[in-house]
Amino acid sequence: MLKKIDFYIIKRYLATFFVMLLLFIPIGIMVDVAEKIDKFKEKEVPLDAIIDYYFDFMWYFGNLLYPIFLFLAIIWFTSKLANNSEIIAILSSGISFNRYLRPFIVAASFVSFLAFLAGMFIVPKASKGFNEFTYKYISRTNNDRASSNLYKQINDNEFIYVSGYNQTRKRGTDFTLEHFDGEEMKFKIFSQTIRWVEKDSVFRLINYRKRTFMENNELYEQQNLKDTLFDFEINDLTPLNYKAETLSLQKLNEFISEEERSGSPLINIHLLVRHKRYSIPLSVFILTIIAVAVSSFKRRGGMGVNLAFGIIAGFTFIFFDKIFGVLVDKTDLSPAIGAWLPLGIFGILGIVLLSYAKR
Repeated sequence: MLKKIDFYIIKRYLATFFVMLLLFIPIGIMVDVAEKIDKFKEKEVPLDAIIDYYFDFMWYFGNLLYPIFLFLAIIWFTSKLANNSEIIAILSSGISFNRYLRPFIVAASFVSFLAFLAGMFIVPKASKGFNEFTYKYISRTNNDRASSNLYKQINDNEFIYVSGYNQTRKRGTDFTLEHFDGEEMKFKIFSQTIRWVEKDSVFRLINYRKRTFMENNELYEQQNLKDTLFDFEINDLTPLNYKAETLSLQKLNEFISEEERSGSPLINIHLLVRHKRYSIPLSVFILTIIAVAVSSFKRRGGMGVNLAFGIIAGFTFIFFDKIFGVLVDKTDLSPAIGAWLPLGIFGILGIVLLSYAKR
């Protein structure tokens, strides 16, 4: 059963963590406003759009940097307990270090549960708003879009390919469409470029060629310019890298199944997002153990040394998370390894530090 000292530690853990969130998120918002205010004026962004953006930014920013907030919160109040000799008093009363760790794990369970709920239901919606606002008003680069060598199944019978896509001009190059009936190809369309003409609501193909395969014959059609319609949208030629981040778990699973069926070049990124829906809440426990092990005893340099370690460790965790994400995207690294290996590395670090703290 939990005792009075347990409730005291749990209360301090949660209160300090939420104070850190309330302290740093407004600072993050102010820094972002200072950075983007000229863009807001230049693009004449509506006030309601800016308000919605910063509501989404609050969740997006908090989800991105929560390891640092968690480290600082635990190290801050645990170091104060150590400096006031409260931890020495607790351990001297016959309580083992493992028993002393229990209220931290209980509090971490609560934070982990909140992180899980936020990651499943709130952060996806915030991520969608944040990324769409950024693309619409701030930066129109193609960093968030796959713009080369796209091969995709668009329905049960048709596959498309483009060697490159220009998002600004809405134009793809080396376009190919293959239509199948079962395993038999019925026709194949080629064009040098494909472009969406907004005013006419048609696809415009340059240097159009079509081969239709019949039982004992083949028809060949060629036009310099052809306007037509297809069973896909122009943006299907440039899938969003961040789309998986914007979906709830059920829709994410359905989306991944569809992307696997269509042969999406971004499938590893989507699988990585799904793994992180589970790895991020579990990371709360590992980060808690590391922070408690580091800050539970007085040391030369006091709280400042512990806080410095917390900041460095938090940023290192985020760095590992990002670098493994890039490796999954750019190499053949498994999405499961990319999501769970950083957690494993910090888990080993936590075990080592915990063993040292128990001495």
